[in-house]
Order: sequence, then C-alpha cells, then structure tokens
Amino acid sequence: MIFKNCTFYNELFEKEFGDIEIENGIIKQIGILDGDGKDMSGLVLIPGFVDIHIHGCGGGDASDASTDCLDKISKELARHGVTSFCPTTMTLSRDRLIDIVSVIAKYNSNGAKIAGINLEGPYIAMSKKGAQNGDYIRDGSLDEFNEIYRASGEMIKLITIAPESFDSGEFIQSVSKKCTVSIGHSGANADECKNSINCGISHATHLFNAMTPMTHREAGIVGTVLDDERVMCELICDGGHICPAVLRNAFAILGEERTIVVSDSMRGAGLGEGEFELGGQQVFVEENGKYAILSDGTIAASITNIHTEFKNLISFGIDFKTALKACTINPARAIKEDTKIGSIQTGKCADLVFLDENLDIEEVYINGIRA
Repeated sequence: MIFKNCTFYNELFEKEFGDIEIENGIIKQIGILDGDGKDMSGLVLIPGFVDIHIHGCGGGDASDASTDCLDKISKELARHGVTSFCPTTMTLSRDRLIDIVSVIAKYNSNGAKIAGINLEGPYIAMSKKGAQNGDYIRDGSLDEFNEIYRASGEMIKLITIAPESFDSGEFIQSVSKKCTVSIGHSGANADECKNSINCGISHATHLFNAMTPMTHREAGIVGTVLDDERVMCELICDGGHICPAVLRNAFAILGEERTIVVSDSMRGAGLGEGEFELGGQQVFVEENGKYAILSDGTIAASITNIHTEFKNLISFGIDFKTALKACTINPARAIKEDTKIGSIQTGKCADLVFLDENLDIEEVYINGIRA
C-alpha cells in the first residue's frame, strides 16, 4: 500500500510532504514514490498516539483480567487514534495482579496494540493513595515484583512506587534494570526524591497529582523532578487534573523531550455520566464532569483520551511539535519501545493517524491496517 500526497510529521517531527509505502505492517519507504496509491491530499498525517498510563475506557478495565474488557479498551482507543497502550493495574493483592498480567500477556489485540504493562502500585504511600485501595498498600518486595514480572511474560514496562514508604534503594536499583521505575502516590520530600532518582527512578507518575508539591522553601517531588533532566514526567491534560497555566509552566520547564501526556482514564471514559467501579471502589462521573470522583469528591481518574488532550494542549498554547512529541515518541521512549513505535520513520510500525484541518480524526491505521 502507498499513501500518496501526504503532509506528515517526520522522525524529527518537522512537517514534510511525500508518499509513504507500507509493507507487512511496516513503513518501507518515504519519499516521492512511483506507482498508484491512496490520495491523502488535504489531511495531516501524524504518528499514532501512545498511552502508557490507562486503566480503562469504553466500559472495560485492565484490572478485570478479562479479554472482553481488553477488547473494549483497545477498540475504543483505536477510535481515538491511540495505536499503542500500556494497560495499567491498580493497587491490588499479589494473586489478583498475577491474574491480571497473565491475561494481558496472552491477549491478541483487535484494536490498539499493547506495548507493555504498567503497575500503578502496590508499593505506594497511604498518605497519597488517592483512589487506590489502602487495604492492599504494602512495602516493596523484590520477590513479589519478580513473581509478577515472570507472570507477565516480562511485559511490565513501568511501575509506580513511593520510595520513602520502605527501604527502596535496592528495589529501585534491581527493578530499574527490567523496567522504568516511577515516583508517584508518594509523600517523599526533596531529599528522598533526589536519592531515589540517584538509585534509578527516571519517571514521575501524573505530575502534581498525589505527590508532595513544590513550595518556595521545599521543592517536594514536583520541584525535584522538574529540576532533574534524568526524569520524564507524565501530565494529565484534561484541563481538570492540572489547570492550563500550570501545564504551560510545566511544559516550559520540561521542554519537548521530557513531557509525556497520559490519559489515566478509567472504564467510564467515553460513556458519559454514571456510576462505575475502579480498583474495587465506586466512582462517579457527573454530568459535564472533567474526571471521575470518589463519593467524598476525591479525584479518582480521568475520562479523557490522548487525542482530546492533544487538542487541549494546542488550545492551551503549547506548540504543535512539543504537544505531538509528548503524545507519541516521548511515551514510547519512556518504556523503551521507541525503535518500534512513536514516530513516522522507515522500519517502524505503520501506526498512522490522518487528521483534518480541525485536527479531528479521519482515518487510523495500526500496523498498516485501517482500524
């Protein structure tokens, strides 16, 4: 297949014009190519979005340990231009986590592809648990992590921990050799955060949310990770979890290489107002709500998607290139999948999203097949 007359963003995320040939799901050639093909004049081509922190959407939740639920998630994501994702677990029991990752490891997607598994917890801080179930919060255990890692077929690409909540140095050093270790749901002070980065933490989970803030006398987690170029930071860009002014400041500090847009969405995303389950707890989406909440009003999870967040960022004043990288190549790089996905480049998967002049989705291709 050849896509003709494409206006696209190349591997450097610069605008280019040309044709793109797809063979066996891979981008084979880019240039002015001979032969007939599908005329894509008038559309803008970008890489497929990559969501590395998502619990669910479309009525499905990764923690249900169900192929039916994974189908719901992958199909809903594909509809919104997300071509790769990391199903994300909650803080749950060891046996439940093993069941979940075992099901994900065997799953063959009918929509967006699974790029890995994200463990949000269970080794987090009770004081910053947010919507996580406190009954299952526990100290980090290398033996337990390794058991879950084996059950996942070594598909775990990211884990969130609170490094101050247990003696975490050895854990971080060991686990960071197998997957990305992130700080989040944590009450660490600046020194504790810096020490954990020195041990191997290289990621921050939903920056600003469920972590110690930056003040003028104590950097907290927020100030410490913003100040350290070794750390990439997730941002939920639904306009509710973080206000636009703070997002602009965060993007200005992090630049175009360290920003990662995530949805952190739950099963109610895409379904409108209602009552849903998240990690064994009731959560609610109110009419015109920007996110899901617990019964006490605590923010539980988002109900957004990466495409909506991408458009939000443009409307908030973030430049196109920076916003696009934050939704594609940067999350791919954070989970070390950037040689396969995240940009339009020969040899990479043909995960492509065609947008109209309003940045609305016209067509989505995953491994060269229209979704």
